[in-house]
This record gives sequence, C-alpha cells and structure tokens, in this order.
Amino acid sequence: MVVKVKDVSVKYKIGDFRDIGLKEYIVKKFSRNYDAKEFWAVKNVSFKLEKGDFLGIVGTNGAGKSTLLKVISGVLYPESGSVRTKGQVTSLLELGTGFDGELTIKENIYFRGALLGYTEEFMDKKYSEIIDFSELEEFQGLKLRQLSSGMKSRLAFSIASLLDPDILILDEVLAVGDAAFRSKSEKKMLEIIKGGTTTLFVSHSLMQIKRLSNKVLWLDRGKQMAFGETREVCAMYEKFIKEKKAAREQSLKAMEQAKKETGK
Repeated sequence: MVVKVKDVSVKYKIGDFRDIGLKEYIVKKFSRNYDAKEFWAVKNVSFKLEKGDFLGIVGTNGAGKSTLLKVISGVLYPESGSVRTKGQVTSLLELGTGFDGELTIKENIYFRGALLGYTEEFMDKKYSEIIDFSELEEFQGLKLRQLSSGMKSRLAFSIASLLDPDILILDEVLAVGDAAFRSKSEKKMLEIIKGGTTTLFVSHSLMQIKRLSNKVLWLDRGKQMAFGETREVCAMYEKFIKEKKAAREQSLKAMEQAKKETGK
C-alpha cells in the first residue's frame, strides 16, 4: 500500500467577515454580532492505492477534489481522519506554487528541486531533461514572472513529472497549455503509469480519466459517492451528470412556463 486515506474530513468556515475590514471583523466578533458558517469541503473519504495505481478523481465544481489533494500533499491538515503515504511525494496543485517570480527558469528548477528534497547533484542530472521537455531552452535566462501562463504550466509539469517521484499528485495540470503539449503530457502520463509511479489526478475531462486511470474516486459536495474500477465508477458518474442536466432543464422550463402564465 502506497497511499491510505482513512475517514478524512476537512471543514471550512465562512461568514460575513469576507466582505469587511479587519477592524470591523474584530468589533463584530467581540460584540457577538458575527455570522460565521461552517461547511464540510470533504467528509469521511477513504481509499487505498497500491504501487502503480493511477487514480482519477471526478466531481462537479465544489466537490472537494482539490481540497482532498491538498490534504494528501500535506498542504492542509484534515479536521479528522488520517493520510499515510509511502515514498517521495511530488505535487502540482496550482500554477506558480513552489516557484519564485524573481528567479530565472533555471534557478526555479533547482529551487523547486530543493523544496522537494532533491540534491543539487540529482538536479544537475535532471536539468537538461526538464528544460528539453518543457520546450523552454531559449528562455532559460528569463525570470518566471516574464513567462506566459502556458510556459509556466509547461515548466511546472515538466519538473513534477520528470523527478521520478513515488507518488505524483496533479490537479487539472493537463488542461492548460497548447494542444501539442497537452498531447505530449498525456503520453508522459502513460510512461509514468508503466514506470510504477502511483498517481492521483483531477480532471474535468472524463475521456482523459478513462484513458489514464485504473481506479476512479467520485466526490460530490465533499462526500464520497464511489471508489473503484474506472469503467464502473465513470458509468455511475455519467448517469448522475445526465440526470442532473435533465433535472436542471426541466426546472428552467417550469420557470419559463410560470413566467408566461404570470404575464397573462
């Protein structure tokens, strides 16, 4: 077992302090005129992954996918439950995470490697491979802030996928960049699968999930709806999406009909 997630829950607190200043927030808090609400971004999620498993995580917006990946990466601590990982974990959660805008591309590659615990000697061996895959050879002297979002995504993915991690965590990273690089990135993902790296991958592309994953986790509003083989879980998720779309269309038609009748 390489990844074990047991009964993981994450609770967020939201309230009217988001739209006010710090001073007003403090006054409201001490006067007990403070309206804060809590919600579970992730609730009692459990699953296990073995070496070489490629887990696709699906769900509509707000399902808790990114939050779960942050917990597994160690960025967030769960309210309850536990996460166990075995081996080197490399994650690419948000564009720009783990980089410095004032450093050059080359400096950022070594900086990112150091943050992940790799030695300078190891990064020396990997540098050419990373820069070649990212197709940024002629831009090595530029500062990160001078790069386009597509160039940043190529750099980030190249570093994450070429450092030979035991566990690779990716959040929607194949949805950015041009079509040619997306295709190349997907081929790299297939190589990673064959190489035995355990991968957790969030994507809104169900076709991509089907092509790459051998296991799928379906989340909805923080709850675990299903975990299992790709074909079975994807079929359940597709049925859910179709039913949800049909219900929304029916609701819109009913609203339009009500408006017409009111107008009469």
